[in-house]
Amino acid sequence: MKNQSIKVLQGKKKHVLETWMKFQLSDESLREDLMSNEELRIQSEELLDAFLTNLKDDTIDDPKSSAFEAVVDILSGISISRAKQGFTPRETGIYIFSLKDALLNILQQEIKDPQELYVQSLKINKLIDSFGVVTFETFIKGREEVILRQTDEISEISTPVIRVWDGILALPIIGTLDSSRTQVVMESLLQEIVETGSSIAILDISGVPAVDSLVAQHLIKTVSATRLMGAECIISGIRPEIAQTVVHLGIDLSQVITKSSLASALRAAFQMLQLTVVKKQRVQSITE
Repeated sequence: MKNQSIKVLQGKKKHVLETWMKFQLSDESLREDLMSNEELRIQSEELLDAFLTNLKDDTIDDPKSSAFEAVVDILSGISISRAKQGFTPRETGIYIFSLKDALLNILQQEIKDPQELYVQSLKINKLIDSFGVVTFETFIKGREEVILRQTDEISEISTPVIRVWDGILALPIIGTLDSSRTQVVMESLLQEIVETGSSIAILDISGVPAVDSLVAQHLIKTVSATRLMGAECIISGIRPEIAQTVVHLGIDLSQVITKSSLASALRAAFQMLQLTVVKKQRVQSITE
């Protein structure tokens, strides 16, 4: 014999969808800028159809049943896409839990026996709560993917290797220098040394807020890797507070050329390449 709530919900499928849509559209946090009402309806109808199709006597008490794989797949896709679109966890949670409200609303209208209503409501609660967990797990996964992608993009943007002169490269470092960023810095710098045949690389740390022993080690590793490629490395942007910190920590930078500013580093690079920059004299016109 088919469970009473299954008969009610499957028989009232259209009513469930309309009630669910009503709950979603009435929520103040609805993001019409990210998804149109029509797209929301199509998305909701697909999920509801998969849920009610696989809602059977042997699955209503088993949220992990293989019969609900289609439901989980749809929910996962929705959660990940919403994370990438910019929906908040709350907005995504409302989507699935407003379905529970719609289902319980229909059961309350159709099941008159209080005891039976209580039993069936518990079953639906447990089922949708389980799907809610899936929703949040996949939403977090989608958000993590977005964060990782953005972090990679920011790292690439914040570590540009600039060719300031023939044979001279400059790499301004902005922000904290950790192990992962050091790897990006070294790869970018070494690749550019190979491609341009440059013999001098300037690491400008003016934008690094603080230098500790770990940051210093990362800088030394970068200098060593640069030298292995046959290029000399100059560290510029050594502010007074950074110099004091380096001395206090006992960090040995005696084997590294350091300068207080990028301009000073560039002058040192010119001297190493035996280049002289001469200011051009202004030529007076005949009429003057």
